Amino acid sequence: MGRTTEDVARLLCTIGGWDERAPLSLADVLPDPAGEDPIGCEPGRRIGWLGSLWPDLPLEPGIRELCEAALRRLEGEGFTVEPCTLDVAREVNWSAWLRLRQMLVGGKLGAIHAQPRLRALMKPEAQWEVEQSFQLTAAHLYQATVQRTAVYHAFRRLFERYDYVVAPTAQVFPFPAEQHWPHEIAGVAMDTYHRWMEIVTPFTLAGLPVASVPVGFNGEGLPMGMQLAGPARSDLRVLALARAWERIAPWHGQRPPAVARLA
Repeated sequence: MGRTTEDVARLLCTIGGWDERAPLSLADVLPDPAGEDPIGCEPGRRIGWLGSLWPDLPLEPGIRELCEAALRRLEGEGFTVEPCTLDVAREVNWSAWLRLRQMLVGGKLGAIHAQPRLRALMKPEAQWEVEQSFQLTAAHLYQATVQRTAVYHAFRRLFERYDYVVAPTAQVFPFPAEQHWPHEIAGVAMDTYHRWMEIVTPFTLAGLPVASVPVGFNGEGLPMGMQLAGPARSDLRVLALARAWERIAPWHGQRPPAVARLA
């Protein structure tokens, strides 16, 4: 969304706010995007470290270590960091996300899938999503909304103690463009084409503002990031923490070693 936190803040202040065409848009007053400081608030100091969110969620080696090194730097600047747990079952989160995604993708692509000529042009993964949506019932979708609410309340309880919660941005380092998706992580087979991105799904389900910030590179020069999440509607506070991290570790001013070698 932007090379710097300020870029993202100015974009938010430009596109955010009330619009009668979008009944769920918010009427909150946002800073002037052309003003001197579009963030205009200090970051909170209490951070909960979620790690991989669930003990059995696989991470590629090196990811946790990069994030924990970043957290130690934040501690050195006066932030309090504590390990914490998201108190909702992994499969509750995944079931809600999977079914709601199938509903949305099936609704958007169903008409294309219905035409054999166009269906043949669809990626297998997109065809799978649409075909899975055919199996959904009203009871499935109702249960998905109940599960989504459980995910939201698990985060809400964490925010009674912490200003933010953080987790790795991804479960794998960047992989070759020719590879459709990772079929396994740390020896654990993926049962769907998108299970490898599971670590971002609860934040989406809960509707939380999240900033992904860089935390460095592995031994092969591949980058990794960390998700900084705050309570619902705390977008500017999340950006304030992102800006604090940007000043502590100005990764945005560096090029990934793997890219620099090609220059």
